[in-house]
Amino acid sequence: MLCSMRLKAVEMGLRLAGKMEQWQELEHKFFMQTVKRLPVTLVRGQGARVWDTEGKEYLDFVGGWAVNTLGHCHPVVVEALVEQAKTLIQASNQFYTIPQVQLAKLLVDNSCLDRVFFCNSGAEANEGAMKLARRYGKLRLNGAYEIITTHGSFHGRTLATVAATGQDKFQQPYIPLPGGFINVDYDSIGAMKAATTSRTCAIMVEPIQGEGGVNVPGDNYLKEVRAWCDEKGMLLILDEIQTGLGRIGSLFSYEQYGVEPDIMTLAKGLGGGVPIGAFLAKERASVFAPGEHGSTYGGNPLVCAAGLATLKFVIDNDIPAKVKSMGQYFVAGLEKLKAKFGFIVEIRGRGLLLAVSFDGDIVEEVVLDCLKEGLLVNQVKTNVLRFMPPLIITEKDVDEALGILETVLSRRL
Repeated sequence: MLCSMRLKAVEMGLRLAGKMEQWQELEHKFFMQTVKRLPVTLVRGQGARVWDTEGKEYLDFVGGWAVNTLGHCHPVVVEALVEQAKTLIQASNQFYTIPQVQLAKLLVDNSCLDRVFFCNSGAEANEGAMKLARRYGKLRLNGAYEIITTHGSFHGRTLATVAATGQDKFQQPYIPLPGGFINVDYDSIGAMKAATTSRTCAIMVEPIQGEGGVNVPGDNYLKEVRAWCDEKGMLLILDEIQTGLGRIGSLFSYEQYGVEPDIMTLAKGLGGGVPIGAFLAKERASVFAPGEHGSTYGGNPLVCAAGLATLKFVIDNDIPAKVKSMGQYFVAGLEKLKAKFGFIVEIRGRGLLLAVSFDGDIVEEVVLDCLKEGLLVNQVKTNVLRFMPPLIITEKDVDEALGILETVLSRRL
């Protein structure tokens, strides 16, 4: 009876939405225009599929920007949210709550880190990690406070994380930015060494640059950065906001590169669709004292219950191994397209964080054409197309996506 009522409510909502295409006009009227949206209004999702106000179905290879780890409305996430919402939603960090401790333990038990702090987003996770590194520098490195980051990186939209982000287009509108961040070339240990001074407390790097274009470093890069940090007594912060939680074929990407960070940041896929971030630290780097960091909503029972359900499902069902296999299958299909279309320059990435680069600025048109054909993909650069599908996609889904992409690209021959 309850399921029937829910189904009728969904159907009624879809019919109502279908008659109300003014949503996009209302967005233009009331919402700050900070995002260039695609001309589609989504109202429902299930697995790797979403539907718009007209009832049109799309295969989703954007995945909420690598957020929807288990796809849309996965039963374990929905059940966790429903049960927790009926039990306790918010209590503040003045008190102990059970889902927060459970999720913290599961993260520590399955990583090389020892302690966790929960927040609400990736930007907050990086802010917290940078604060922790500065506190460490003050206490252990004679007041060192500078953090070396890389060109092409992306660490968030707050003023400090924009300063850490090595991309002019994000920095220029907000100059002067907070000091203490040195941007150097990615995948260059020489650049890291040249920028290091007695003021350097940490190096922060993405194992794979997601927003920078899915840029994969050389196999030894992170090992060299780790060794340099060890030599100088600095902390290594790995921003795994996009690469963590199974996205590239291991639970955390540091496992593939043979290094261990002192601090690691997570967000995106951790909550299975709800907003949660976290930073983890080794015991020696966990130097915050009570009152030195905090969050009103961070680690609230609702999001932690969703995160716990998501992470437990990923671990119990060995989702990273399936991602590795599916990623290889996807790359093999993309390679066939590359052989057919001479304007495809490169296929790069790992697992299910993949990109195709072209020899011209055609991606905006490709994204719109894919949308018309029922496939959601992401423009990360004018010549780079990115794929971040849910980690539960099948070979059938990949084949469908490749078929649509082939159709769209064939029009450019």
